[in-house]
Amino acid sequence: MDFADLHPYVYFATRYPFSKGQTSNNRICYASSLYLISEGRGVIHTDGRTYETEAGSLVYIPAGQPHHWVADSQDPMVHICCYFDWSYIDRRAEFTHPSMICYDAATLVPTLIGPAFPYSLPEHVKVEKLRLWIDLFEKFYTENHYTNQRTYVRSLKVQSSFQQFIEFFLTFALKEEHIPNLRMSKLLERLDQDLVQGNLQPLEIYYRELRISRGYFFDLFKDATGLPPTQYVIQFRINRAKEDLLFTNLNITEIADKHGFSSLHYFSKLFRKLNGLSPREFREAKRDGL
Repeated sequence: MDFADLHPYVYFATRYPFSKGQTSNNRICYASSLYLISEGRGVIHTDGRTYETEAGSLVYIPAGQPHHWVADSQDPMVHICCYFDWSYIDRRAEFTHPSMICYDAATLVPTLIGPAFPYSLPEHVKVEKLRLWIDLFEKFYTENHYTNQRTYVRSLKVQSSFQQFIEFFLTFALKEEHIPNLRMSKLLERLDQDLVQGNLQPLEIYYRELRISRGYFFDLFKDATGLPPTQYVIQFRINRAKEDLLFTNLNITEIADKHGFSSLHYFSKLFRKLNGLSPREFREAKRDGL
């Protein structure tokens, strides 16, 4: 799965207390699942691996992976859990409820198993600030029913809260080489807003606010975007200029001025370098359907 295809969607989220010594049947979830142990103790067995769990344990089980739980005989665990796909799959024709759990491997339908995340995620970790994680989970608790006309607005709120949770989870769980530096992510949000509003600041302002050197800033920026900062800004402006070339009656000089290029010559030179066509050629080719 490509990152562009990722649109995480939660189907069911709830709190589930175990009884003393309770054992769950071996299960295979068609969707991915996350379990936060909010209190108590237990054990999870999955794919030949065993993890001792306690308050603060966070367990991620990819879609299609067999697993089962055993609660402690004296201090049974409480699950705060959710079932979700990294990209929405409509299984309503096959399942009456969106929890979508198979208890007999012989009846498993492989084509209905949800997509995998592009990178490896840890199966078992210990989180700090347990109350914060619980609060995030509680915001998207939902009944084990499919969304309908009556529950649609509520579902929008649930999905919004879940998106915030997934962002928090991935920032916590992924290795740094797979995601941008968190400070850089926040800076990019501000930079994009400044570019849209025509309020771009000198780059020095941004890296000084991060309290890092210019060289380190450029390294982080390229890791996060694939481009040096100056090239990122140019590409952003050229892309906005393309929209005006295609969908407005502004002349090319007006477009160059609107998007902050110092001269028509400079705009045309950069545009040709990045696109292989002059702005005029680009406008005419696209409008002619070429």
